[in-house]
Amino acid sequence: QVLLKESGGGLVQPGGSLRLSCAASGSIFKFNAMGWYRQAPDKARELVATVTSDGTTNYAYSVKGRFTISRDNAKHTVSLQMNNLKTDDTAVYLCYGRIFANDYWGQGTQVTVSS
Repeated sequence: QVLLKESGGGLVQPGGSLRLSCAASGSIFKFNAMGWYRQAPDKARELVATVTSDGTTNYAYSVKGRFTISRDNAKHTVSLQMNNLKTDDTAVYLCYGRIFANDYWGQGTQVTVSS
């Protein structure tokens, strides 16, 4: 069993920054990809950013230039540095990991951007 645990969410004012972290535990071989998705109330889950095991990154257009994803393969962790946050970034952020054809999800951490 693979478990993903997020941390670092909270309340921040527009223009502020937060850093999310996700740690994996359990029967881990190697994550082919890790990343972050988010889901706002009454909206579909959407990709925020992903990073493959060789470091290739992919970002949603709405966060490019503001968010930076990074991972530590040895520690099985992935982080998301979020700068210049906007009210539209308010959502539950979920950590994601893929091992071969299997997808794993964390429980999520709330990020609220509000003045």
